[in-house]
Amino acid sequence: MSADINKAISCFEWGVRITVRAKPGTSRQRGLKIVDIGDDRCALEVSVSDVARDGKANKAIIDRIAQELGISKKQVAIKSGESSKIKIVDVSGDTIKIMKSLPF
Repeated sequence: MSADINKAISCFEWGVRITVRAKPGTSRQRGLKIVDIGDDRCALEVSVSDVARDGKANKAIIDRIAQELGISKKQVAIKSGESSKIKIVDVSGDTIKIMKSLPF
């Protein structure tokens, strides 16, 4: 699994950058997991019950990531892919603490 994590998450001095595959409109919240998204790439799959309309799913994804990592929502930002299922999300903070708080 660690090779898959390295394809989905990059560490930087200021935090981490995560490739996310959004799963909006799910009937129940599933656990976070690393999934293959093709072209030798992986992503953190984040399921939320909110629909992809008016930014509701994006807000829910930010909330979910912050909750899972035990950090403030202000530390999580979607950098690209706001209207796509594949998103690039930056999480600012202590890189080591963030990596240790990942649920896998």
